[in-house]
Formats: sequence, C-alpha cells, structure tokens
Amino acid sequence: MVYESVLLVGVTFIGSWVYLKLFGDASHGIARHVFQAYVAVLCGVYFVYCWRRSGQTLAMKTWGLRLTRADGGRLSLGRAVARYLLALAGLLAAGVGFFWVVVDRDRQFLHDRLLGTRIVRAPI
Repeated sequence: MVYESVLLVGVTFIGSWVYLKLFGDASHGIARHVFQAYVAVLCGVYFVYCWRRSGQTLAMKTWGLRLTRADGGRLSLGRAVARYLLALAGLLAAGVGFFWVVVDRDRQFLHDRLLGTRIVRAPI
C-alpha cells in the first residue's frame, strides 16, 4: 500500500496540475470540495482502469499480485468500481476495511470479502 501511495502521488500531482490550470484556486469554499471529489475520481479511474485491464496496478505487478474474481476471472466494470468505492469507504472509516485482514480466515480485505474478489500471487 505504501508503494501504491507513492505512485498515486504522481497521478494526483499531474491531475491536480491540469485541474488548477483549468479552474484556478481550489483552496477554500465549494471549490475545495469539488477539487477533493475530482482527486477521488482521478484515483478511482487509475485503479479501475488497471484492475479491468490486467488485474494489476504497477505496484501489484512489482509485488507479483493480481486482483481476480473468486473464480479467477477478470473483474467487471461494475465490480471494479464497487471495489474502489468500498475500499475508499473502508479507508475513510479509520482503515477498518483494511484492518479486517487481521481477523479474516482467508486474510482478505473487507471489500474483497463483500464483493467476491481476491488478491492472488501472479508471475512477475
């Protein structure tokens, strides 16, 4: 997750630069909330695109991991979007969705348990 965060800095930096060039200051008021929503959507597009394309983000490729459905198939667009939204909600809820891995019998995140997805080893 730390490596993924480092990659997201680059994605959000470029996306933020484009947004601020187009719309100007977004440091207060409603503009701040619109900008925050934009960044959340930008991150979502990155994750959903990667999960749909190959089941792997760049960080997941580096660590030899792949996201699949429980039956080993690729994620649908709806399931990938739902996974991002549930993961984001779990993160915003003090990380509960990610700490779930500690108590889960299969060591899955809560959003993976709910959606029938799993992270598996993949050849590097």
